[in-house]
Amino acid sequence: MERLEVGDPDEMVRGEATLWQCIFGYVDGMALKCVVELGIPDIINSHGCPLSLFYIAKSINHPSLDTDRLSRVMTLLVHRGIFTSSSEGKHNATTLYGLTNSSKFLLRDSKRSLAPLLMLENHTWMIQPWHQLSDIIKEGGNGFSRSHGLELWDFASVNPEFNILFNGAMSGASNIMVEAMKTSYKDGLNGVGSLVDVGGGSGAMVGEIVKAHPHIKGINFDLPHVVAMAPQYEGVTHIAGDMFESIPAADVILMKWILHVWNDENCIKILKKCREALPKKIGKLIIMEAVLNPEEQDLFEHTKLMFDMLMMVEVQGKERSEAEWKRLLEEGGFGSYKIIKVPTLLSIIEAYP
Repeated sequence: MERLEVGDPDEMVRGEATLWQCIFGYVDGMALKCVVELGIPDIINSHGCPLSLFYIAKSINHPSLDTDRLSRVMTLLVHRGIFTSSSEGKHNATTLYGLTNSSKFLLRDSKRSLAPLLMLENHTWMIQPWHQLSDIIKEGGNGFSRSHGLELWDFASVNPEFNILFNGAMSGASNIMVEAMKTSYKDGLNGVGSLVDVGGGSGAMVGEIVKAHPHIKGINFDLPHVVAMAPQYEGVTHIAGDMFESIPAADVILMKWILHVWNDENCIKILKKCREALPKKIGKLIIMEAVLNPEEQDLFEHTKLMFDMLMMVEVQGKERSEAEWKRLLEEGGFGSYKIIKVPTLLSIIEAYP
Protein backbone atom coordinates (compact mmCIF):
# COMPACT_ATOMS: atom_id res chain seq x y z
CA MET A 1 0.00 0.00 0.00
CA GLU A 2 1.31 3.43 -0.96
CA ARG A 3 2.15 5.56 2.05
CA LEU A 4 0.22 8.83 2.39
CA GLU A 5 2.57 11.77 1.95
CA VAL A 6 2.06 14.53 4.48
CA GLY A 7 2.16 17.99 2.91
CA ASP A 8 2.67 21.43 4.42
CA PRO A 9 1.50 21.23 8.07
CA ASP A 10 -0.56 24.45 7.86
CA GLU A 11 -2.28 23.29 4.69
CA MET A 12 -3.02 19.91 6.27
CA VAL A 13 -4.65 21.62 9.26
CA ARG A 14 -6.79 23.73 6.91
CA GLY A 15 -7.72 20.58 5.00
CA GLU A 16 -8.72 18.85 8.22
CA ALA A 17 -10.80 21.85 9.33
CA THR A 18 -12.64 21.94 6.02
CA LEU A 19 -13.51 18.27 6.28
CA TRP A 20 -14.79 18.62 9.84
CA GLN A 21 -17.11 21.40 8.66
CA CYS A 22 -18.41 19.23 5.81
CA ILE A 23 -18.98 16.23 8.06
CA PHE A 24 -21.08 18.27 10.45
CA GLY A 25 -22.60 20.61 7.87
CA TYR A 26 -26.11 19.48 8.77
CA VAL A 27 -25.79 20.85 12.33
CA ASP A 28 -26.22 24.50 11.29
CA GLY A 29 -29.49 23.71 9.52
CA MET A 30 -30.85 21.74 12.44
CA ALA A 31 -29.91 24.51 14.89
CA LEU A 32 -31.74 27.00 12.66
CA LYS A 33 -34.76 24.70 12.55
CA CYS A 34 -34.72 24.55 16.35
CA VAL A 35 -34.78 28.34 16.86
CA VAL A 36 -37.52 28.78 14.24
CA GLU A 37 -39.65 26.09 15.91
CA LEU A 38 -39.15 27.87 19.25
CA GLY A 39 -40.02 31.21 17.63
CA ILE A 40 -36.83 32.92 18.84
CA PRO A 41 -36.31 35.33 15.90
CA ASP A 42 -39.93 36.50 16.27
CA ILE A 43 -39.60 36.84 20.05
CA ILE A 44 -36.55 39.10 19.74
CA ASN A 45 -38.16 41.08 16.92
CA SER A 46 -41.40 41.63 18.86
CA HIS A 47 -39.48 43.26 21.72
CA GLY A 48 -37.55 45.52 19.35
CA CYS A 49 -34.23 45.01 21.14
CA PRO A 50 -31.74 42.26 22.09
CA LEU A 51 -32.98 39.96 24.85
CA SER A 52 -31.44 37.83 27.56
CA LEU A 53 -31.91 34.10 27.60
CA PHE A 54 -34.19 34.56 30.63
CA TYR A 55 -36.65 36.71 28.66
CA ILE A 56 -36.44 34.47 25.59
CA ALA A 57 -37.22 31.42 27.74
CA LYS A 58 -40.04 33.29 29.50
CA SER A 59 -41.62 34.11 26.11
CA ILE A 60 -41.31 30.50 24.92
CA ASN A 61 -43.17 29.58 28.11
CA HIS A 62 -42.44 25.87 28.30
CA PRO A 63 -42.28 24.39 31.83
CA SER A 64 -39.29 22.12 31.24
CA LEU A 65 -37.25 24.28 28.83
CA ASP A 66 -33.51 23.77 29.43
CA THR A 67 -31.85 27.20 29.20
CA ASP A 68 -28.35 25.71 29.30
CA ARG A 69 -29.03 23.67 26.17
CA LEU A 70 -30.70 26.64 24.49
CA SER A 71 -27.67 28.83 25.26
CA ARG A 72 -25.45 26.29 23.50
CA VAL A 73 -27.63 26.45 20.38
CA MET A 74 -27.52 30.25 20.47
CA THR A 75 -23.72 30.24 20.94
CA LEU A 76 -23.34 28.19 17.76
CA LEU A 77 -25.61 30.51 15.77
CA VAL A 78 -23.91 33.63 17.13
CA HIS A 79 -20.60 32.21 15.94
CA ARG A 80 -22.24 31.55 12.57
CA GLY A 81 -23.37 35.18 12.37
CA ILE A 82 -27.10 34.41 12.59
CA PHE A 83 -27.56 36.28 15.90
CA THR A 84 -25.55 38.94 17.75
CA SER A 85 -24.48 38.71 21.37
CA SER A 86 -23.52 41.44 23.81
CA SER A 87 -23.05 41.65 27.56
CA GLU A 88 -24.66 43.79 30.23
CA GLY A 89 -25.19 43.88 33.97
CA LYS A 90 -22.80 43.44 36.84
CA HIS A 91 -19.51 41.95 35.65
CA ASN A 92 -21.14 41.65 32.19
CA ALA A 93 -22.79 38.50 33.44
CA THR A 94 -25.89 38.67 31.24
CA THR A 95 -25.73 37.90 27.51
CA LEU A 96 -28.20 39.64 25.21
CA TYR A 97 -29.12 38.11 21.83
CA GLY A 98 -30.12 40.24 18.86
CA LEU A 99 -31.05 39.81 15.21
CA THR A 100 -28.69 40.14 12.26
CA ASN A 101 -29.40 40.58 8.55
CA SER A 102 -29.48 36.78 8.38
CA SER A 103 -31.96 36.08 11.19
CA LYS A 104 -34.28 38.80 9.84
CA PHE A 105 -34.99 36.38 6.98
CA LEU A 106 -36.34 33.90 9.58
CA LEU A 107 -39.21 36.12 10.78
CA ARG A 108 -42.40 34.18 10.09
CA ASP A 109 -44.60 37.20 9.35
CA SER A 110 -42.13 38.73 6.92
CA LYS A 111 -43.13 38.56 3.26
CA ARG A 112 -39.51 37.64 2.52
CA SER A 113 -39.23 34.92 5.14
CA LEU A 114 -37.04 31.92 4.39
CA ALA A 115 -38.33 30.15 7.52
CA PRO A 116 -40.86 28.04 5.52
CA LEU A 117 -38.11 26.97 3.10
CA LEU A 118 -35.87 26.09 6.04
CA MET A 119 -38.65 23.97 7.57
CA LEU A 120 -39.33 22.24 4.25
CA GLU A 121 -35.73 21.33 3.46
CA ASN A 122 -35.07 20.10 7.01
CA HIS A 123 -38.23 17.99 7.19
CA THR A 124 -37.71 14.23 7.21
CA TRP A 125 -39.57 14.04 3.90
CA MET A 126 -36.74 16.02 2.30
CA ILE A 127 -33.81 14.73 4.35
CA GLN A 128 -34.47 11.03 3.72
CA PRO A 129 -33.83 11.20 -0.06
CA TRP A 130 -30.25 12.41 0.50
CA HIS A 131 -29.32 8.95 1.75
CA GLN A 132 -29.95 7.74 -1.81
CA LEU A 133 -27.35 10.02 -3.45
CA SER A 134 -24.73 7.36 -4.22
CA ASP A 135 -27.43 4.98 -5.51
CA ILE A 136 -28.91 7.52 -7.93
CA ILE A 137 -25.42 8.33 -9.23
CA LYS A 138 -24.90 4.62 -9.94
CA GLU A 139 -28.40 3.70 -11.10
CA GLY A 140 -30.26 6.90 -12.06
CA GLY A 141 -33.61 8.23 -10.93
CA ASN A 142 -33.89 10.53 -7.93
CA GLY A 143 -33.77 10.12 -4.19
CA PHE A 144 -37.27 11.46 -3.52
CA SER A 145 -39.09 8.83 -5.58
CA ARG A 146 -36.81 6.10 -4.23
CA SER A 147 -37.66 7.14 -0.65
CA HIS A 148 -41.36 7.90 -1.02
CA GLY A 149 -42.51 5.83 -3.99
CA LEU A 150 -43.74 8.91 -5.86
CA GLU A 151 -42.20 11.83 -7.70
CA LEU A 152 -42.25 15.06 -5.68
CA TRP A 153 -45.15 16.60 -7.65
CA ASP A 154 -47.27 13.44 -7.38
CA PHE A 155 -46.49 13.23 -3.66
CA ALA A 156 -47.67 16.84 -3.24
CA SER A 157 -50.91 16.12 -5.10
CA VAL A 158 -51.92 13.35 -2.65
CA ASN A 159 -50.41 14.78 0.53
CA PRO A 160 -52.10 18.08 1.53
CA GLU A 161 -49.71 18.69 4.44
CA PHE A 162 -46.68 18.47 2.16
CA ASN A 163 -48.42 20.56 -0.50
CA ILE A 164 -49.03 23.38 2.02
CA LEU A 165 -45.46 23.14 3.32
CA PHE A 166 -43.99 23.21 -0.19
CA ASN A 167 -46.11 26.10 -1.47
CA GLY A 168 -45.40 28.16 1.66
CA ALA A 169 -41.67 27.65 1.16
CA MET A 170 -41.87 28.74 -2.48
CA SER A 171 -43.95 31.81 -1.62
CA GLY A 172 -41.35 33.34 0.71
CA ALA A 173 -38.52 32.68 -1.72
CA SER A 174 -40.62 34.20 -4.53
CA ASN A 175 -41.05 37.44 -2.61
CA ILE A 176 -37.28 37.75 -2.22
CA MET A 177 -36.93 37.35 -5.99
CA VAL A 178 -39.68 39.93 -6.60
CA GLU A 179 -37.82 42.50 -4.50
CA ALA A 180 -34.61 41.81 -6.40
CA MET A 181 -36.53 42.07 -9.67
CA LYS A 182 -37.99 45.45 -8.65
CA THR A 183 -34.47 46.73 -7.99
CA SER A 184 -32.71 45.45 -11.10
CA TYR A 185 -35.51 45.09 -13.65
CA LYS A 186 -37.52 48.29 -13.17
CA ASP A 187 -38.17 48.95 -16.85
CA GLY A 188 -38.39 45.36 -18.05
CA LEU A 189 -42.18 45.23 -17.78
CA ASN A 190 -43.00 48.61 -19.29
CA GLY A 191 -45.62 48.33 -22.02
CA VAL A 192 -46.50 44.74 -21.14
CA GLY A 193 -50.23 44.04 -21.42
CA SER A 194 -50.33 40.51 -20.02
CA LEU A 195 -48.01 38.19 -18.13
CA VAL A 196 -48.37 34.52 -17.24
CA ASP A 197 -46.33 33.05 -14.40
CA VAL A 198 -45.79 29.41 -15.40
CA GLY A 199 -45.55 27.21 -12.33
CA GLY A 200 -46.44 30.24 -10.21
CA GLY A 201 -47.57 28.23 -7.19
CA SER A 202 -49.70 30.33 -4.85
CA GLY A 203 -49.51 33.29 -7.25
CA ALA A 204 -47.51 35.42 -4.81
CA MET A 205 -44.98 36.55 -7.39
CA VAL A 206 -47.38 37.54 -10.17
CA GLY A 207 -49.55 39.18 -7.52
CA GLU A 208 -46.66 41.42 -6.47
CA ILE A 209 -45.79 42.17 -10.10
CA VAL A 210 -49.37 43.27 -10.87
CA LYS A 211 -49.43 45.33 -7.68
CA ALA A 212 -46.32 47.18 -8.84
CA HIS A 213 -47.52 47.35 -12.48
CA PRO A 214 -51.36 47.64 -12.39
CA HIS A 215 -51.55 47.88 -16.19
CA ILE A 216 -50.55 44.19 -16.47
CA LYS A 217 -53.17 41.46 -16.68
CA GLY A 218 -51.67 38.69 -14.51
CA ILE A 219 -52.17 34.96 -14.90
CA ASN A 220 -50.98 32.39 -12.38
CA PHE A 221 -50.64 29.03 -14.14
CA ASP A 222 -49.97 25.79 -12.27
CA LEU A 223 -51.24 22.27 -11.66
CA PRO A 224 -54.84 21.85 -10.42
CA HIS A 225 -53.96 20.84 -6.84
CA VAL A 226 -51.68 23.89 -6.58
CA VAL A 227 -54.04 26.60 -7.84
CA ALA A 228 -56.83 25.06 -5.75
CA MET A 229 -54.93 26.31 -2.67
CA ALA A 230 -54.01 29.70 -4.15
CA PRO A 231 -55.42 32.88 -2.54
CA GLN A 232 -56.98 35.63 -4.63
CA TYR A 233 -54.89 38.59 -5.78
CA GLU A 234 -56.32 41.69 -7.40
CA GLY A 235 -55.67 41.66 -11.14
CA VAL A 236 -54.60 38.00 -11.19
CA THR A 237 -56.45 35.04 -12.71
CA HIS A 238 -55.59 31.50 -11.60
CA ILE A 239 -55.58 28.92 -14.39
CA ALA A 240 -54.98 25.21 -13.87
CA GLY A 241 -53.22 23.14 -16.50
CA ASP A 242 -50.12 21.27 -17.62
CA MET A 243 -47.25 23.22 -19.15
CA PHE A 244 -46.25 20.19 -21.21
CA GLU A 245 -49.60 20.38 -23.01
CA SER A 246 -50.23 24.12 -23.42
CA ILE A 247 -49.52 27.48 -21.78
CA PRO A 248 -51.95 30.42 -21.68
CA ALA A 249 -51.14 33.09 -24.26
CA ALA A 250 -49.58 36.32 -22.96
CA ASP A 251 -47.17 39.08 -23.98
CA VAL A 252 -44.65 37.85 -21.43
CA ILE A 253 -44.08 34.43 -19.92
CA LEU A 254 -42.32 34.29 -16.56
CA MET A 255 -40.73 31.13 -15.19
CA LYS A 256 -38.96 31.20 -11.85
CA TRP A 257 -37.20 28.07 -10.61
CA ILE A 258 -39.07 25.90 -13.11
CA LEU A 259 -36.58 24.71 -15.69
CA HIS A 260 -33.94 23.68 -13.15
CA VAL A 261 -36.39 21.01 -12.00
CA TRP A 262 -36.28 19.22 -15.38
CA ASN A 263 -33.75 17.46 -17.57
CA ASP A 264 -32.70 18.98 -20.90
CA GLU A 265 -35.24 17.06 -22.97
CA ASN A 266 -38.19 18.23 -20.86
CA CYS A 267 -36.84 21.80 -20.70
CA ILE A 268 -36.84 21.97 -24.49
CA LYS A 269 -40.44 20.71 -24.56
CA ILE A 270 -41.48 23.42 -22.09
CA LEU A 271 -39.60 26.12 -24.01
CA LYS A 272 -41.34 25.11 -27.24
CA LYS A 273 -44.73 25.45 -25.49
CA CYS A 274 -43.65 28.90 -24.30
CA ARG A 275 -42.70 29.80 -27.85
CA GLU A 276 -46.16 28.77 -29.07
CA ALA A 277 -47.89 30.90 -26.41
CA LEU A 278 -45.98 34.12 -27.14
CA PRO A 279 -46.79 36.66 -29.85
CA LYS A 280 -44.18 36.40 -32.60
CA LYS A 281 -42.93 40.00 -32.68
CA ILE A 282 -43.31 41.39 -29.17
CA GLY A 283 -43.25 38.24 -27.06
CA LYS A 284 -40.66 37.83 -24.33
CA LEU A 285 -39.69 35.01 -22.00
CA ILE A 286 -38.31 35.89 -18.57
CA ILE A 287 -36.48 33.04 -16.86
CA MET A 288 -35.33 33.44 -13.26
CA GLU A 289 -32.73 30.79 -12.59
CA ALA A 290 -29.20 30.37 -11.30
CA VAL A 291 -26.40 30.69 -13.85
CA LEU A 292 -23.46 28.58 -12.75
CA ASN A 293 -19.95 29.98 -12.90
CA PRO A 294 -17.83 28.16 -10.29
CA GLU A 295 -14.74 30.19 -11.17
CA GLU A 296 -16.49 33.42 -10.20
CA GLN A 297 -16.07 34.80 -6.69
CA ASP A 298 -19.77 35.28 -5.99
CA LEU A 299 -21.53 35.35 -2.61
CA PHE A 300 -24.10 32.85 -3.88
CA GLU A 301 -21.92 30.56 -6.01
CA HIS A 302 -21.54 27.77 -3.46
CA THR A 303 -25.28 27.90 -2.76
CA LYS A 304 -25.94 27.52 -6.50
CA LEU A 305 -23.78 24.38 -6.50
CA MET A 306 -25.68 23.05 -3.48
CA PHE A 307 -28.93 23.71 -5.35
CA ASP A 308 -27.52 21.61 -8.19
CA MET A 309 -27.19 18.71 -5.74
CA LEU A 310 -30.71 19.44 -4.46
CA MET A 311 -32.14 19.16 -7.97
CA MET A 312 -30.37 15.85 -8.48
CA VAL A 313 -31.69 14.35 -5.25
CA GLU A 314 -35.24 15.71 -5.08
CA VAL A 315 -36.18 15.66 -8.76
CA GLN A 316 -34.16 14.97 -11.91
CA GLY A 317 -33.09 18.48 -12.79
CA LYS A 318 -29.91 20.54 -12.61
CA GLU A 319 -28.50 24.04 -12.40
CA ARG A 320 -26.86 25.26 -15.62
CA SER A 321 -24.03 27.41 -16.94
CA GLU A 322 -24.59 30.16 -19.52
CA ALA A 323 -23.44 27.83 -22.30
CA GLU A 324 -26.02 25.24 -21.24
CA TRP A 325 -28.78 27.86 -21.09
CA LYS A 326 -27.84 29.13 -24.56
CA ARG A 327 -28.14 25.65 -26.06
CA LEU A 328 -31.52 24.96 -24.41
CA LEU A 329 -32.94 28.30 -25.53
CA GLU A 330 -31.82 27.80 -29.13
CA GLU A 331 -33.31 24.30 -29.29
CA GLY A 332 -36.50 25.60 -27.66
CA GLY A 333 -36.99 28.28 -30.33
CA PHE A 334 -35.42 31.34 -28.71
CA GLY A 335 -32.73 32.74 -30.96
CA SER A 336 -31.38 35.46 -28.71
CA TYR A 337 -31.12 36.21 -25.01
CA LYS A 338 -29.42 38.38 -22.43
CA ILE A 339 -28.55 37.74 -18.81
CA ILE A 340 -29.28 40.40 -16.22
CA LYS A 341 -27.60 39.96 -12.85
CA VAL A 342 -29.70 40.75 -9.79
CA PRO A 343 -28.62 40.97 -6.13
CA THR A 344 -29.83 37.52 -5.14
CA LEU A 345 -29.30 33.82 -5.86
CA LEU A 346 -30.90 33.93 -9.31
CA SER A 347 -30.28 35.84 -12.52
CA ILE A 348 -32.85 37.09 -15.04
CA ILE A 349 -32.51 35.49 -18.44
CA GLU A 350 -34.49 37.48 -20.98
CA ALA A 351 -35.13 35.43 -24.14
CA TYR A 352 -36.74 36.34 -27.45
CA PRO A 353 -38.30 34.16 -30.16
